[in-house]
Amino acid sequence: MRVCEQLEPKRVFAYFEDICGIPHGSGNTKAISDYCVSFAKEHHFKWIQDESNNVIIFKDGSKGYETAEPVIIQGHMDMVCEKEHDVKIDFEHDGLNLYVDGDFLKARGTTLGGDDGIAIAYALAILEDGTLPHPPLEVVITVDEEIGLLGAESIDLSMLKGRKLLNIDSDEEGIFLTSCAGGLRADCKIPVSWTQGDGTAYEIKVTGLLGGHSGSEISKERGNAIMLLGRALYDIRQDISFSLANISGGCKDNAIPREAAATIFLPKEVESQELLARLSSLNETLKQEYRASDAGIEVCGRKIECSDTKVLKEGSLVKILFLLCNMPWGVQHMSTELEGLVETSLNPGIMELGEDGFLLCFSVRSSVTSRKYELTGRLAFVTEFLGGEVEIHGDYPAWEYQAESPMRELMAEVYKDLFQEEPRMQAIHAGLECGIFSGKIEGLDCISFGPNNFDIHTPQERLSISSTEKVWKLILEFLKRSK
Repeated sequence: MRVCEQLEPKRVFAYFEDICGIPHGSGNTKAISDYCVSFAKEHHFKWIQDESNNVIIFKDGSKGYETAEPVIIQGHMDMVCEKEHDVKIDFEHDGLNLYVDGDFLKARGTTLGGDDGIAIAYALAILEDGTLPHPPLEVVITVDEEIGLLGAESIDLSMLKGRKLLNIDSDEEGIFLTSCAGGLRADCKIPVSWTQGDGTAYEIKVTGLLGGHSGSEISKERGNAIMLLGRALYDIRQDISFSLANISGGCKDNAIPREAAATIFLPKEVESQELLARLSSLNETLKQEYRASDAGIEVCGRKIECSDTKVLKEGSLVKILFLLCNMPWGVQHMSTELEGLVETSLNPGIMELGEDGFLLCFSVRSSVTSRKYELTGRLAFVTEFLGGEVEIHGDYPAWEYQAESPMRELMAEVYKDLFQEEPRMQAIHAGLECGIFSGKIEGLDCISFGPNNFDIHTPQERLSISSTEKVWKLILEFLKRSK
């Protein structure tokens, strides 16, 4: 029996389970794109697949809706691939291991990809069902949203006739998003030089953090393993000399890193107890600082065997510590217009040390364009001061609030009628493709929504089954009233 066979709505979860069985991390979307094309072919729909693997599927309106204005249903096919350190999975080739836990659908030890596989599942289930009343549909499924909205940037939308867009890429049911921040990825790299060292090797690790989405959860004051490791190394450096052989942390610029590690060499005359006592003291300090937001934090060290004694020269080590201790991170500005909304932030999500340089990758977000670039300029200033350079990727615009939105009014009416609850209209700090789509389609009216999906971009991700059904009913009723 398939894991989702007993879940409702049946066809939505059947398609979602299919999607979870196909590897579809960012940059690895050909297979899932071909799956969507195969679906379109099987059901005799007109379809387009571009060179980037974006897919568009068209369906005529049902009886009585033939001349209605088309509705665009939109989501992205890539997921953020994160896992617990002891989970064995090859995200390039392996599907996810799903299971049901009460009202939640989860994946064992990995992200689930409800962000945004559930959008594809909804869309395919609607397209498949010949009994549903709906206007003409234009289903747009993009690639690589999670690494800079690259699919939305590259896709040609000139053939679309719709001016109403349902973006199913939000994770709080009952909250409808009406604007979002813009963002970019900044890769900061400084050159390094190596030499041969000696001494006793130790591994220093920061673990136990919650992590999370660098947009929607950046305001929760969770620890960033990369920056906390930098703090730990700087703290050790105050009293104990060491050489640095390796340092790494995180794997996605838009996910708050949960773990980071460094390999250092201590002079032989330094006792291990001195280092471990320093780390123990820092560990207690950080547990106190993060007692409410990230209580599981652990900073620890252990002696290891290391045959390769190549280490950074002193100047390179100092530059890396300077970078980690002086780069801005986290929330930089709160909105002065919308209470509780983060306006500007940045997340260092990837740290790597290679033969030719030290790399620190940031996800920069802001709903104020000038502040997005001002913050990026600060990153560049520090990096270039240390002899490095910055590369910018995936620069995307903010989605600006529209004072008049018939689509927003209809969605609010439908939600209230179905569930006797007042919907909430909000802005969000995370990036959405609506901004890029609005720039490509004149007069576009759009709204973003979705079912409850918790702890996205972490292995604790879980999709609410009951909320998925509620949103399914909402979409169907909205389409029914879009005549």
